[in-house]
Formats: sequence, structure tokens, C-alpha cells
Amino acid sequence: MGAALEMQKRVLVVEDDDNIATALDYLLTREGYAHDRIANGAEAVARIRLAPPDLVLLDVMLPEVSGYDICQSVRGDPALGDVKILMMTARGSAIERRKGLALGADGFISKPFEVSELRQAVRALLDRRPTGNQGAAPAPAKGSDG
Repeated sequence: MGAALEMQKRVLVVEDDDNIATALDYLLTREGYAHDRIANGAEAVARIRLAPPDLVLLDVMLPEVSGYDICQSVRGDPALGDVKILMMTARGSAIERRKGLALGADGFISKPFEVSELRQAVRALLDRRPTGNQGAAPAPAKGSDG
């Protein structure tokens, strides 16, 4: 009974590629998350402030405003401190990952991604209890002390 009464987690997808957005829509629906999509970086921060989601799936390369700029704006707003950010990019270099994490992203995933990899990353962020931002990078995905 307790699990059924839990509030549905809300995810905002900020992705300009329709094919990727469709795949994300399918996955998030299957996983039972409430979700919405924005295809334009310029609208993202206002939308996040209007109705803060539990998680933002944020593409790095967006029209008008980059995912890095959006991440930095969200992290600069204390009212959005509980919003988790998972950045996605086709350029999955270590430099890109470090930049995203340094700007406050909670995780980083390279496109194309395996559905199981994305599912695991989303679940890990949404199941995480708020502990305050300590500035540490997330633990590696391999090997859990459970």
C-alpha cells in the first residue's frame, strides 16, 4: 500500500532530436514517470523554475542555449537545489563529462546510450535521498556496496 501512495516522479526532457526524445518518452512512460519535453534550450530554465521536476534529462547541444548554460543556471538558483540533472551528449569525451559535473550535473551519459544504462542512471538519481550538495562526483556505476 505504501509504494502505491508514493508521488510519481517527474522528469523534464530537454532534447532537440525528435528520435531521441521519442525513445526517452517510451522509456519514461514504461518506467512510470510523469514527463514532459522541451526541444529548445531557451525555454528550459523558465520551465524548470515554473514547475521544478525531480530530474532533468539535459542534452548538451541545444538550439539557442547550451545544456551547460542551463545546468549552471539551475545550480545557481537555491530554490532548485533538489532538482537532479543527468546530462546527455553525443560527444562523450572525458573533458565534456568533467565540465558537466563541474557545473553541477548529477550524472552524465553518452549518446547513443543503451536503454538499460539510461534506466539505471535515472533510477539511481531518482532513488537518491537528498543529502545536500557536497560537490562530490557520483560514485562509479560498477560495483555497489548495497
